[in-house]
Amino acid sequence: MVGAILFTVHCSLFTACDDYIDITPKGSITVDSTAQYYELIVNPMRSYYPSSFIMLSDNQWAKESDILGYESQSMDAINFTFNEKADRTILPDNNLYENMYNFIMRSNLILDNIDETTGSQTLKTLAKAEARTFRAFDHFLAVNTFAKAYDPATAATDGGVCIMEHYDLEATPVKSTVAEVYDFIIKDLEESVDQLQEKPVNIYHPNKAFGYALLSKVYLFHRDWEKAKVAAETSLRLNSALVDYNVINDAGGTARNKDYAKENNPEVLSYHWMSGWGGGEQVALYHYGIISPELKQLFEDNDLRYKLFLRDTGTSIASWFDYGSGAAIWTPVITNLDRFTYMTVGLRTAEVYLILAEANARLNQLGQAADYVNQLRAKRLSGKNTAIETPATQKAMMDQIIQERRKELLYGFSRFFDLKRFNTEPEYQKTITRVFPVVNVSETYPQKTYTLQPNSRMYIIPFPHSARDKNPNLTLNTDE
Repeated sequence: MVGAILFTVHCSLFTACDDYIDITPKGSITVDSTAQYYELIVNPMRSYYPSSFIMLSDNQWAKESDILGYESQSMDAINFTFNEKADRTILPDNNLYENMYNFIMRSNLILDNIDETTGSQTLKTLAKAEARTFRAFDHFLAVNTFAKAYDPATAATDGGVCIMEHYDLEATPVKSTVAEVYDFIIKDLEESVDQLQEKPVNIYHPNKAFGYALLSKVYLFHRDWEKAKVAAETSLRLNSALVDYNVINDAGGTARNKDYAKENNPEVLSYHWMSGWGGGEQVALYHYGIISPELKQLFEDNDLRYKLFLRDTGTSIASWFDYGSGAAIWTPVITNLDRFTYMTVGLRTAEVYLILAEANARLNQLGQAADYVNQLRAKRLSGKNTAIETPATQKAMMDQIIQERRKELLYGFSRFFDLKRFNTEPEYQKTITRVFPVVNVSETYPQKTYTLQPNSRMYIIPFPHSARDKNPNLTLNTDE
């Protein structure tokens, strides 16, 4: 059975196949050994196009010419102006949903077939653990993008996404609920994390620190605070590395200190990228790298996260940025892969510190929460005054953690997911307001105030029509 599976068939399924085809010769060859299936887990270009959601964030800003006049025509402009009257369901699809489920199908291909291959049982067990880990990651992204955030009061009835547990190109599954999807994700991870290796054969295989980091994040979103704490502690015992931005700054920036380029950033736990506009993450950051005036004001004067990586002046950003907008832009030339690997979608140890801080805060262990925040800030801010004092209340501690998450976890899914989950809790809900445009105000484009309510349906991204056309069971989770 396995010997009849052609590698060329698999290539037609997965995006960027040529980027990983070198694991086997090109052509119609059979994949029938355990080692070959294990190699299929590797995909250095695991990327996700953020246009369907990234502008639905108070962290984000845009070049005005990309928005003005397109308020009902492009997903970026619809989201940036919080235009609930626009029909998002008929817009051309990007590849976000497709990529998530292609990656899931890739994992299922391995899980469904590797037991029939020729090879060691040890490698088969490892391969299945790694495939389940990546499958959980993509289901987690999917349910938090295309469904409501997990809310224990409603998750059992909230429409979620399709759980894909087997490799079946013709399947038309019925959606599971948000609660069912989380149960599936947690089961996959709990069965897998202890079987992962601490040091796999290369960085594109999931390691044990990543497995526990992902499990801690899922527990956090699921409101299992004690479990999130234990899993995060386990992850940090395996890898607690934090890059000291002071070292990079003292050397003259990433142009001079290139110790953390390419595969050498010890904070990076998994290599998952943003992509879009015809290119990879560096290209995507030219278009989606602008932070809002509000976020810019959150950075303290001695915060090296701003000094090293963000700009609001200079000729190199003129084509992508409106001077005078009050915003700032990430400059990809500073962080191309030959200088510094940041990672916007994949997990980093920095996020695990913040997960552990939040888990402690939720358990009302405020001193421990502040300590984890301060361990991170010591590596991100310059000078002696980097630590926060332990707040007097849980709410104040959580507010500090949320603020640190905004500054540390830029781009990708992070702030969008955080807004969704915090909006399910009255004490942390936020109504986002945007005054726009700032620079190009005219009679044609007067300045307006745009508002996004915490319960807006815009936080649930519609399934693309291509997926709905293929699977009539894939009904929308909004009333559009």
